[in-house]
Amino acid sequence: MTPLSAIADALVRLRGMPQPADVPVDPAAGTVVLGARRVAAGALDWEPPVAGTVYGALLNFRGALAALGDAVHAPPYKAPPRAPVLYIKPANTLTAHGAPIPVPEDAPELEMGATLGVVIGRTACRVEAREALAHVAGYTVANDVSVPHADYYRPSVPSKCRDGFCPIGPWVVAASRVADPGALAIRVYVDGELRQANTTANLIRPIARLIADVTEFMTLSPGDVLLVGVPEGAPRARAGQRVAVEVEGVGRLENPLVPERELLPGARA
Repeated sequence: MTPLSAIADALVRLRGMPQPADVPVDPAAGTVVLGARRVAAGALDWEPPVAGTVYGALLNFRGALAALGDAVHAPPYKAPPRAPVLYIKPANTLTAHGAPIPVPEDAPELEMGATLGVVIGRTACRVEAREALAHVAGYTVANDVSVPHADYYRPSVPSKCRDGFCPIGPWVVAASRVADPGALAIRVYVDGELRQANTTANLIRPIARLIADVTEFMTLSPGDVLLVGVPEGAPRARAGQRVAVEVEGVGRLENPLVPERELLPGARA
């Protein structure tokens, strides 16, 4: 297996592969080079390209914090967060490019949380911001799906951690291929219609600062993924629709939304 710290192009994992492989990809065209063939991402059967713990950061976009208005000054906290507000997207949430997002019966509409995933390549513990990006193996696209809810300081586990609520991929692009991760356009399309546009230039804590602040109190290990945050105004989608999340220079992640009951064991095809 290619060490995460040694990715030259991109890590991909297809169904049937015993481990991820380092292969050439074209994020803009959405293609992968397999042997002598250039293949469209949509023609392949993907697995999530990451296997570490996935951490999300709340309220790290300026607009997301501003959208709360005076609520951030209300009890019990009475101030904006002074440190990263983290939560975990556990293993059951991970799903691949092209795989269905389950839509629960009690939540007919889901929020599509477009975000950049920072994949750690070297153990990061109490790193300085100036050294933080040297610990990054690469970047991926993630959709931090959530049931709409009002909690913002304490993420709701039942809202954010349901099965299939973290599509991620299709691949991990090597950090060396992303010139400036602090200026990447992020877009969300629902059934082909542009529904959201933002940029990592609007992060409150840029990627290096976020890594430094997180590793001040916890260690990030190779393979872990740090989601940098979800922009304000996350669009909603429902069963029967198809969502695409694009991160400039990293890739395009597409998934259909399907009623959860149709994906349960024993359900009719």
